[in-house]
Amino acid sequence: MPGRPRSWLFRVALVAAALLRPEQRARPLAARPGPRPRSQAPGSLKCFLGALKMEMTEVTGVSLKRGSVAVEDNDRVAPAEEAKRQKILDHCLTKSQSELEHVSPPSGVNVPEPPEAVSAREGTKNSDVQLEEEEEEEEDGLSEEGEEEEEAESFADMMKHGLTELDVGITKFVSSHQGFSGILKERYSDFVVHEIGKDGRISHLDDLSVPVDEEDPTEDVFTVLTAEEKQRLEELQLFKNKETSVAIEVIEDTKEKRTIIHQAIKSLFPGLETKTEDREGKKYIVAYHAAGKKALANPRKHSWPKSRGSYCHFVLYKENKDTMDAINVLSKYLRVKPNIFSYMGTKDKRAITVQEIAVLKITAQRLAHLNKCLMNFKLGNFSYQKNPLKLGELQGNHFTVVLRNITGTDEQVQQAMNSLKEIGFINYYGMQRFGTTAVPTYQVGRAILQNSWTEVMDLILKPRSGAEKGYLVKCREEWAKTKDPAAALRKLPVKRCVEGQLLRGLSKYGMKNIVSAFGIIPRNNRLMYIHSYQSYVWNNMVSKRIEEYGLRPVPGDLVLKGATATYVDEEDVNNYSIHDVVMPLPGFDVIYPKHKISEAYREMLTADNLDIDNMRHKIRDYSLSGAYRKIIIRPQNVSWEVVAYDDPKIPLFNTDVDNLEGKPPPVFASEGKYRALKMDFSLPPSTYATMAIREVLKMDTSIKNQTQLNTTWLR
Repeated sequence: MPGRPRSWLFRVALVAAALLRPEQRARPLAARPGPRPRSQAPGSLKCFLGALKMEMTEVTGVSLKRGSVAVEDNDRVAPAEEAKRQKILDHCLTKSQSELEHVSPPSGVNVPEPPEAVSAREGTKNSDVQLEEEEEEEEDGLSEEGEEEEEAESFADMMKHGLTELDVGITKFVSSHQGFSGILKERYSDFVVHEIGKDGRISHLDDLSVPVDEEDPTEDVFTVLTAEEKQRLEELQLFKNKETSVAIEVIEDTKEKRTIIHQAIKSLFPGLETKTEDREGKKYIVAYHAAGKKALANPRKHSWPKSRGSYCHFVLYKENKDTMDAINVLSKYLRVKPNIFSYMGTKDKRAITVQEIAVLKITAQRLAHLNKCLMNFKLGNFSYQKNPLKLGELQGNHFTVVLRNITGTDEQVQQAMNSLKEIGFINYYGMQRFGTTAVPTYQVGRAILQNSWTEVMDLILKPRSGAEKGYLVKCREEWAKTKDPAAALRKLPVKRCVEGQLLRGLSKYGMKNIVSAFGIIPRNNRLMYIHSYQSYVWNNMVSKRIEEYGLRPVPGDLVLKGATATYVDEEDVNNYSIHDVVMPLPGFDVIYPKHKISEAYREMLTADNLDIDNMRHKIRDYSLSGAYRKIIIRPQNVSWEVVAYDDPKIPLFNTDVDNLEGKPPPVFASEGKYRALKMDFSLPPSTYATMAIREVLKMDTSIKNQTQLNTTWLR
């Protein structure tokens, strides 16, 4: 019997040896990088299997957590070969773990019980605690691990079912140059966004210092605590142990001494609160995290100086995180609610972005401390102000973009960039407005406007072609099979996604009240669907307008005078340029052009079973008032250069953090294996840099098309 596990382990090792690169075969598993999952105890047979699976992940370069390729093109394993390796590995692991469950371990080998057996043995008490903790994480919106789990296929496979520009009405160009090929966002660091504030200044992170406070504590705070006490407080502050509080005995018990200790803890260890306790006749200062485990305390009010503005404004530099994700992370570490943060605009994930944030009654010192704790974030340029920031207050964004591996000649690049600078680009809503899955967001928006709530529910929950996270696939399959919201919800480890929120609503309100169930989804997310439909209509209508009348104003076009739209008349048509012309997003409070395009709007909405003359919805939130949008945008502050490079992995310009660290800017050779176009330009709010880049390249910028160009894409 002891020989049996030895034989299957030997087979697993053989497969691993065959698939590993020669230089990796020589290294023991323990010496190779990669964290060991907590559930796999050192020395166990399952631990070996887990380490092997992680080693295989490292070899193939395909993340098991994400479906996207995580290596450069020249290192990529061919898909067929990768699939073959993965199939062998999965079969091997499945078979091995199956045998493990039915084979007695050799004498002297301690194989831990599987977690489910342990939890069953320990009874329901631990289960209740675990459930309580899971619910708590859901309420806080801080659970992140579940979102990163397995996916059925690679992101590239998913994009086979994704949208193209043609699908959302993006069909025209304004320039006459030939266009050329280039890869957009090959690395997220190739796309840098700096916010332009309401004063017109571009936000930069260039100062990490903390402003000196007028009410700084005395020098005694730095000497009143012993080294051991400071060590314990730091471990408490950074959650390095399981202690929930630290008690410090007051040796010389006077009010002044207690006050200094209180001040020392709060000043040196931001995030900790203090209180005085009597214990067996002795006085103790007890330090603790104000909110305990749930970590959602309101900002403390009693210690905020009256002379200081209530809001700390700061510049946030972040890599590969969108604005809401970033604020959730900051609120998690600060142990506060996300709604005490304010900002002027949201920024995309797959980029390096720099923007101003304001937060209510959190000190600059406490914010600066996060620079020691967080990866891919940097906070600086702190100041105290009386007011928060408001959405829409920004003047726009400044972009620094690198298009790698371009094919255009210097002359073609010159023509394209001059056209962008002088004429501009069609102000289409970009692809990110419409989602990346097989069910575009505009289809859900159309169903909402049609009052077709069963279709809304089905579009969000039905099985869909293309890859998705494994648990979402199982959830959709369960829904299709049972139409039981509670059963489908149990398939979701992360319930704060749209699908989870809708299923929770259906469980609460029942299948006959889909409107209320859908209302559980946050308002901004619900409105995103109908705004997506408006954008879809606008894109299609602008393409028709340019096809019909070209790049000149014509009688019947609309222009803005202040905030009011007026018609262009025959006699004043020469007073305007194409840059003045606007087109309406459909709604009850807009007017439509007085030419053929007005009828095109009517036909498109009629085909979608909507009445252009009645865009009010019986649910007020979904009534569309409409808006106006310029059809051509001319970027400002346009500059560019073509650079040669050999290593596709090197950054081609310095970021704010590089400059803070004193890194010299990259030096380019006159010749190189590859060429890249580095471009800088500024755009007003609510315009899409990808649409400006599309005009330069004359290429489809959809993820589907870019994936086909062998671009490395991450979600």
